[in-house]
Amino acid sequence: MLTSTEQIQETTSPQPKVFSLEDFLNHPLENMEWVDGQLIEKTGMTLRHSQTQARLSYYWRNHILSSGQGGEVYTEALCRTNKQGRRPDVSYLTPELLTQYANATSLPQSFPLIAEIASPDDSGEELFAKAKEYLESGCQEVWLIYPETLWIIIITSEKHLLLTLGETVSSQVLSGFSLIIDELLA
Repeated sequence: MLTSTEQIQETTSPQPKVFSLEDFLNHPLENMEWVDGQLIEKTGMTLRHSQTQARLSYYWRNHILSSGQGGEVYTEALCRTNKQGRRPDVSYLTPELLTQYANATSLPQSFPLIAEIASPDDSGEELFAKAKEYLESGCQEVWLIYPETLWIIIITSEKHLLLTLGETVSSQVLSGFSLIIDELLA
């Protein structure tokens, strides 16, 4: 007979909950993306990253309001690509898509304009792969922003453009928008 101190206790570690992409898009979890069948937490955001995200969101939103273009600017809103559930750092939704999906839990395609801001633990290759994924899923323009190196890379299906301090960035999606990069990254 075993005494209570001698009993072997069986411990089981909790099994990760399995989510399909559809489940995740319908019942999203905060700060999570659905990538290759796995729930991945978005981590690594620094103060600089957060500052850049807030500034860009402000500039895009100010433009759509002052120009009358309409639509909405989001931070870390969930969208579906052809194979993943992603949360771009900053995104813009056109008035037409906003009317159609205003009350949805997630956008069933990529946003027309997306910005991803590099964190210190992001690899350039991963960000370029993500940009390609967005473009293949309905996005028209992706901004890859590197706050530490002071670069912005604009990627569309037709062009790739590298900009830095002293230059002006514009958008084919936000008609008439332009911003001196120093205002965003300096």
